[in-house]
Amino acid sequence: MAKQTAIKWLDEPEEHDYPSAASYLSLLFETEQVAAYVKALRKAPISTFKSRDIFRASALPLLGMSNSKVLKNRRKIKAGEPMSPILLVRTGNGNKVIVADGYHRMCSVYGFDQDAIIPCKIV
Repeated sequence: MAKQTAIKWLDEPEEHDYPSAASYLSLLFETEQVAAYVKALRKAPISTFKSRDIFRASALPLLGMSNSKVLKNRRKIKAGEPMSPILLVRTGNGNKVIVADGYHRMCSVYGFDQDAIIPCKIV
């Protein structure tokens, strides 16, 4: 049986993740709504979900392992460096989850283990 690679996580998202989430969310929502989402994400507790379930809920495609940011995160995982939890926003109708920040990290983790538990903040 192959040895499973341990995926390490920081306790909280890195500070620069919030402006990144705001930048992406500003493509989808008005400024006031973006500010409300980011404020709520900052206050949200850490939750955990399986990587495959986040993919299913987001309806996003899996980025290939040749993607430069996916490769960078895979190297971090192999080196035992902790990654930042991802930031998620539920759509108003509740049938989809927006990956506001952490899409590349999610793809990197999925490549190691589809059932890996990913810490995230979700609003």
